Amino acid sequence: MRPTIQQLRRQIRDRTISPVELTRDCLARIENLNPKLNAFITVLVDSALDQARRAEQEIQLGNYRGPLHGIPIGLKDILDTAGVRTTAASAQYKDRIPAEDAEVVCRLRAAGAIILGKQNLHEFAYGGSSLISFFGEIHNPWDVTRLTGGSSGGSAASVATGLGFAAIGTDTAGSIRLPAAYCGVVGLKPTHGRVSARGVVPLSWSYDHVGPITNSVYDAALMLQVLAGYDSGDPASVDVPVPDFTSRLDNLPPKLHIGVPRGFFFDELNPEIAAAIEKTIQVFRDLHAEIHDDVKLEVSTDRTLASAEAYAFHQPLVARSPELYQPATLTRIKSGESIAAADALRASRDLQAHRHAIRNIFDEVDLLLTPTVPIPPPNIKELSEHPDQLRPQELIMLRNTRPFNVWGIPAISVPCGVTKDGLPIGVQLAAAPWKEEIVLQAAQAYEQTTDWHKKSPIPSGIA
Repeated sequence: MRPTIQQLRRQIRDRTISPVELTRDCLARIENLNPKLNAFITVLVDSALDQARRAEQEIQLGNYRGPLHGIPIGLKDILDTAGVRTTAASAQYKDRIPAEDAEVVCRLRAAGAIILGKQNLHEFAYGGSSLISFFGEIHNPWDVTRLTGGSSGGSAASVATGLGFAAIGTDTAGSIRLPAAYCGVVGLKPTHGRVSARGVVPLSWSYDHVGPITNSVYDAALMLQVLAGYDSGDPASVDVPVPDFTSRLDNLPPKLHIGVPRGFFFDELNPEIAAAIEKTIQVFRDLHAEIHDDVKLEVSTDRTLASAEAYAFHQPLVARSPELYQPATLTRIKSGESIAAADALRASRDLQAHRHAIRNIFDEVDLLLTPTVPIPPPNIKELSEHPDQLRPQELIMLRNTRPFNVWGIPAISVPCGVTKDGLPIGVQLAAAPWKEEIVLQAAQAYEQTTDWHKKSPIPSGIA
């Protein structure tokens, strides 16, 4: 079982374990495993050890900052870090060094977290496989011949293998939850506007979310506590109260109503994933939840606005140096070139209508439950040999996560099984806007009732 921040924080505060020891262990694991996983782009050895020594001194002097103090974590290499290159896994940015930290990085540093380095991703976060990167594809720690999913593939692979005890990813169509499901860890997408995206290289402003990838639900709550809060410098940030996500984590509501939207989300589901989800639903029944089977949801699959916004950001780079993109990324970016302003504006209006309408479903249920991903992780070699199949496979992988970005509501993926080939399966839980608390409570109750989160990858080829 992988160590959790919840466990380590007590040992750090009691001084039975040192932040320096933890950091050295993580750096050694990165040195050993990263050549096989390709999860990190930049490893900050000296900086991380300096931060660890400082944290150790502060804690010894009684200046304990909180549960992340002295905890080594990683950052998806799309979050700006002052003085450290932020590449977005692209040749366009391979030498880009920001002058300021992203807002979430500032918050993590203030909480005493130790930044180990910057993690590999699908180029500019514009894909769900993590197969397309200037720095090479990322390999799944459960089976290195398989995809991690994306775009936060390096972040999820790192957490699954102890190359840090948490990571910060971004999620525009499922880029936190998909790789979390494929790597057997927890991935949380908060409500749109809950966590600042200032200083994050954008993909689509209307859909971008920032959130944690962790080894447990409790750790996700701890991370969100630090990340959440209004940022006047981010136009998408919303000034709403931030509850204490951990204090009532074990208080599952006594009459929890869970909606299961079988239409769309259960279509053409892999049989092993389908079986795992049915067992998960039964666990919630055993926890006295009332299951509302086959809830009807209107799901938009329109990507006009996302494509238009991506092109709007990238247009200067496309004009100046198109050759620096990976070909598949350039093709996707240019798909937004011909979208008319009127169509983009109409799509923006439709997005707001969808976000307003989804609230009605939560008059009937407290949560929605779906499979996180409809299929197990595809094989890297097969997709590399048949690149025309990559985008169709990504659309399938992202099918169940994308609607929750349209709705902008909080959603989490937690481990709920493994296939006969030993590959992780994830279940997705979602709630009304700003109701991360109930998402976390339900996920925590499920996690404590099952053992799936205790399983660690032991793949051939990386040990």
